[in-house]
Amino acid sequence: MFDSLNRHMLPPYGCNTVHASNFQRLADRSVTFDNCYAGSLPCMPARREIHTGRLNFLHRSWSPLEPFDDSMPEILKKNGIYSHLVTDHYHYFENGGATYHTRYNTWEFVRGQEGDPWKASVAEPEIPPHVGGRSNCLWRQDWVNRPYMRGEKKHPQKLTFDLGLQFIEKNKNSDNWFLQLEAFDPHEPFFVPESFRKLYRHYYSGAHFDWPNYSPVSETRAEIEHVKNEYRALVSFCDYNLGRVLDIMNEHDLWKDTLLIVNTDHGFLLGEHDWWAKCVMPFYNEIAHTPLFIWDPRFPQTAGQRRNSLIQTIDLAPGILEFFGQEIPPDMQGKPFSRIIKDDTPAHKGALFGIHGGHVNCTDGRYVYMRTSADRSNTPLFNYTLMPMNMRERFSLKELQNMELCGPFSFTKDCKLLKIPSYGIPELEFTSYDFGTMLFDLKKDPGQTNPIHDSAAEKRMIVLMKELMKENDAPPEQYIRLGLV
Repeated sequence: MFDSLNRHMLPPYGCNTVHASNFQRLADRSVTFDNCYAGSLPCMPARREIHTGRLNFLHRSWSPLEPFDDSMPEILKKNGIYSHLVTDHYHYFENGGATYHTRYNTWEFVRGQEGDPWKASVAEPEIPPHVGGRSNCLWRQDWVNRPYMRGEKKHPQKLTFDLGLQFIEKNKNSDNWFLQLEAFDPHEPFFVPESFRKLYRHYYSGAHFDWPNYSPVSETRAEIEHVKNEYRALVSFCDYNLGRVLDIMNEHDLWKDTLLIVNTDHGFLLGEHDWWAKCVMPFYNEIAHTPLFIWDPRFPQTAGQRRNSLIQTIDLAPGILEFFGQEIPPDMQGKPFSRIIKDDTPAHKGALFGIHGGHVNCTDGRYVYMRTSADRSNTPLFNYTLMPMNMRERFSLKELQNMELCGPFSFTKDCKLLKIPSYGIPELEFTSYDFGTMLFDLKKDPGQTNPIHDSAAEKRMIVLMKELMKENDAPPEQYIRLGLV
């Protein structure tokens, strides 16, 4: 698993500006999915889906796993299938991710990415003049960490793959194991060994720039192209390490009985739609339409083929459980991906995706409908939880002083929940309301540059959205917030 891997920057999806031959090598050996969509964004909400096989963004923002959540790695562990996590994704070890890694039998964590509070320095680090005006604690800590990670051999991504390959080498002759080998890259900052930056030599004389702000684009054309090349270099580094996995699969002929999934949580805007990053703006296809490759040894005849049916992150957990012959919990909404791999049998009539408090989006594969709040207040909106933790902090006293007990929902195993007022996405001065509700016809406008006004198509997409929300047991106030009552 990679983080923030852009589908449109990979050769199997038509890109010819990125050196990524191993992704093409992977596509030649696996099934490539052309209609894979994210579900709940960003990082930890997506990982909650990988564990639970169900959407969570309508009920909860960034959060730990809940006591009532079904966890795919834990189900494997309890049924004699060894589960191991190797990652440099430091969000697992913050307040908002603290219950994930302990669902596995064992785990290994490589330190240092994106301002991970790792190395200590009381004195201010040396930070070069840079684009973006960053001055937050993550930026400072990142520059404390960087001297300890310079060069390919010390880079967290390389060390993460080293550990993953060690696990495979040690356990190659054993059955019944699940390895989640997860790289933080190519998530920002685009910190990458020089040998991969050299693949994208270009003239640039500006200030240091490898970490775009979550904001509208205000940089020069030269700065935009420079940071795109930094991202491309990091994708090439990901491609190199992916190739190491493919090599060990070849060396030990693991293809005959080993399921291989290569995925991401979401993409990242690199100036498209005049924005950087994710979270604030609508989730255009650069963010929500994700790459996915699966080699399933049960269907060797599918090597090199493509599939067009809709598939989402929520399908990974039930698909892996089915592969290991395990019962799929009834609260999982996802469907085993084997039916799509075998003959492209559709598993979903539509896909719902979004972020808590932002646009609620759905697609049927042809249209994408982005529904914003009915008014600027973006209310009513609540978090439903038994784990009152935000990304890096505990819930505030203000939030907790206004909570009440409610529920249960259909998927909470008869547990009542804390219903806590939510204040949406804590980002700058922009809200989803500023962008409005939009409808795109992907067949006629794959770049989503011209929203359409088609009342019949919008009506159909509203019906689909409400149907998918009902299947998710969406809180009643979400319909009110979106003006769907």
